[in-house]
Amino acid sequence: MTNKLIDKFGMKESKIVSTPLTPQGKRKGVEGDDKEFADPTKYRRIVGGLLYLCASRPDVMYASSYLSRYMSSPSIQHYQEAKRVLRYVKGTSNFGVLFTSKETPRLVGYSDSDWGGSLEDKKSTTGYVFTLGSAMFCWQSCKQQTVAQSTAEAEYIAVCAATNQVIWLQRLFEDFGLKFKEGIPILCDNKSAIAIGRNPVQHRRTKHIEIKYHFVREAEHKGLIQLEYCKGEDQLADVLTKALSVSRFEGLRRKLGVKPRYG
Repeated sequence: MTNKLIDKFGMKESKIVSTPLTPQGKRKGVEGDDKEFADPTKYRRIVGGLLYLCASRPDVMYASSYLSRYMSSPSIQHYQEAKRVLRYVKGTSNFGVLFTSKETPRLVGYSDSDWGGSLEDKKSTTGYVFTLGSAMFCWQSCKQQTVAQSTAEAEYIAVCAATNQVIWLQRLFEDFGLKFKEGIPILCDNKSAIAIGRNPVQHRRTKHIEIKYHFVREAEHKGLIQLEYCKGEDQLADVLTKALSVSRFEGLRRKLGVKPRYG
């Protein structure tokens, strides 16, 4: 699939890069970059191919999600960014999620957000991943529907998305005969968001948050999930919310279980 994608868009002779996107999801500004790209259909085909690749490559999930926001009217800069992702994919064409056997696999989730990361509308990005054993098997990166008024709110909305996903996963695993005696841990690097999820009392600091997101409190109370704190450097979902430096990106990619299939 990867090699077909590279050949299809004429990137076979291009130079490879270490990350899908430069930090902040954009490269250095060049005059004329903000002009509309002349062939939006080509851009949509590239992004569509990248989104298909996300089924087995969580390391390109954020870049693909970010680029998909501009499908209707991409600029020249967006097209250049899409080509950069293809250059990254070319350099990692033999990468994939590597699973190894575990005697007692444990389902664990990581939830994160990038507060106000969208330059256009200041909406935040939700990212979550779930691991069962040696590598990640479930991941998502998407823009939030509402504008969060604080970092805690953005993180809390992300936790809600992860909670909805983990409840679906629990039901799925029950069909396979696997039941979880305890709540599934969801690791978040924001203590305020965890406090909101654990506190059943609605007060003035949280009343502006839409009621639908307080589903997290009910899930915590019923023991379906366990909200736990993790340090920012240990937050694996960080790779799904923003463009990162080379060292940070490669470190998280390794922890996600994305490794060369051979060689």
